[in-house]
Amino acid sequence: MADSSEGEEEGKLTGGSQQLVVDDDLREMGKKAAWSVSSYKPGNGVLSLRDDNLDTYWQSDGAQPHLVNVQFQKKVKLQLVVLYVDFKLDESYTPGKISIRAGDGFHNLKEIKAVELVKPTGWVHISLSGNDPRETFVNTFMLQIAVLSNHLNGRDTHIRQIKVYGPRPNPIPLQPFQFTSTEFITYSAVR
Repeated sequence: MADSSEGEEEGKLTGGSQQLVVDDDLREMGKKAAWSVSSYKPGNGVLSLRDDNLDTYWQSDGAQPHLVNVQFQKKVKLQLVVLYVDFKLDESYTPGKISIRAGDGFHNLKEIKAVELVKPTGWVHISLSGNDPRETFVNTFMLQIAVLSNHLNGRDTHIRQIKVYGPRPNPIPLQPFQFTSTEFITYSAVR
């Protein structure tokens, strides 16, 4: 996967990519979710986060933290959150510190990732995998993206797009493996 972050250390992400590039083994899961936000300015609501238009944006309207809630009807595996933010256009409205939380619902959300964005412009990739190499995804009903602070001590925030990705399922589930060599076919068990 082409990492959108030019520099990443201790939860700091810098840079951003103008093109959205993700691994082929990931699929966008956002269309399976109900999206809500903690507040918004009229005309800049939750729909602006999902309209695939980089000229529109969600603008919060209230006290921090600013929240984006992504709720699924059933548990899903999520691996990556990708935000489009633009410091050059949005300046003090650009998120500075973000917390990503997961859980069954509002009652038991736990922080799974905290990142600091340093003047980002473009698509910023935030991996949800843990420190253990076996933890490649989060299995959850709900994801919450919390903007804890903005650049230049800004009050409200702008996020232009959000995408959430999970692993692509096996295209043919429960399909038995087909051996092709005569030797393997000879010793395989047929159902």
